[in-house]
Amino acid sequence: MTESTSSGKFITFEGVDGCGKSTQAEKLVEKLFEIDISAVTVREPGGDPISESIRKLLLHAEESMSDRAEALLMISSRAQLTDKVILPHIINGKWVVADRYADSTLAYQGGGRGLSVNALDEINNFGTYTLKPDITFFIDVPIEKADERMSVSRDRIEKEGLNFQQRVRDQYLTIHAKDPDRVVLINGEQSIDKVFEDVWSAMKEKFSL
Repeated sequence: MTESTSSGKFITFEGVDGCGKSTQAEKLVEKLFEIDISAVTVREPGGDPISESIRKLLLHAEESMSDRAEALLMISSRAQLTDKVILPHIINGKWVVADRYADSTLAYQGGGRGLSVNALDEINNFGTYTLKPDITFFIDVPIEKADERMSVSRDRIEKEGLNFQQRVRDQYLTIHAKDPDRVVLINGEQSIDKVFEDVWSAMKEKFSL
């Protein structure tokens, strides 16, 4: 995978459902605005009209969905988002902060569903033009803690249970171990403000802010 090459940057947040990554992504965009860096946030699956339509199918389908169909739909949504939203912003010099990206497929469909991580990685590369985040924050929390934080109303994947979420977390830990320079592990059990302190400290070091 290749890193973004313009003055724009690509930052992603990853973790199991309930880890707090969405809150941290929003806080980061606000902080970037404060220091006059033009930034936008996107979410996965979604972030584009076609990708949002795929999101509805992925998260709320009432019919049984095969694991491979789920994986391919996830990557299809990502391909559309990358082509129509993420890459144009980066090329124009904006910083893009994503609530999930390619690592989520490796964790959820690879670790969680048991599909081939290598195969998913190759399809991810094809769908994303090999775009790689400049930095990824893995907000790590124990599965039980994450489960406590989630709302009662859960989507199709959030309903998979603790064993599934543990496999997802284990795969995220493997991703971090294989690429520690890109994937920064953050202790998500801390307060929201302390988590963001750690995120911002890593941002300042990475980008000399």
